[in-house]
Amino acid sequence: MQYDVEVNGQPRQVTVDRRDGRFRVALGTREWMVDIVPVGGHLLSLLIERDVLDGGVDSCEISVATDAVTGQFVFGLGALALPVSLNTRRRFGRKDDTGQGASGPQRLVAPMPGKVVRLLGKPGDRVTHRQPVIVIEAMKMENELRASRDGTLAEVLVHEGQSVEAGTLLAVITPP
Repeated sequence: MQYDVEVNGQPRQVTVDRRDGRFRVALGTREWMVDIVPVGGHLLSLLIERDVLDGGVDSCEISVATDAVTGQFVFGLGALALPVSLNTRRRFGRKDDTGQGASGPQRLVAPMPGKVVRLLGKPGDRVTHRQPVIVIEAMKMENELRASRDGTLAEVLVHEGQSVEAGTLLAVITPP
């Protein structure tokens, strides 16, 4: 199946096929075989067999939070939180159909369980693309959650020092 994926505003076309209980993932001319095992509510364990040119196997754990309103995912990979939009219906590269997630509010969700250590804005504040909005500490590392586009911080639903679970709605950013 072909997917249009946008990671931090960068569009990519990814092909994923199931083969022998694993997934073949292709991005451009690169290809990987991936074993995926769920290990908790929002946590996946991955074994990634690098393409023939690189060789070797990598392993990692990724937390996944979903946003039912915008369709955006937030992948937590170590200290990095990546907002990811996924579209399986739109033809890659088409600009006239931006999808519901691109024009609606951005909902910042916790990519993993942790503690809110800093709020970098209050309701009504203007934010710009990639501006940090909330900092969460998880596994002794700080993760900045950033705006995926320009807008207004409409709601902040947490406070500093609050513990949150993966997938908890933290803030809402509305388009300008």
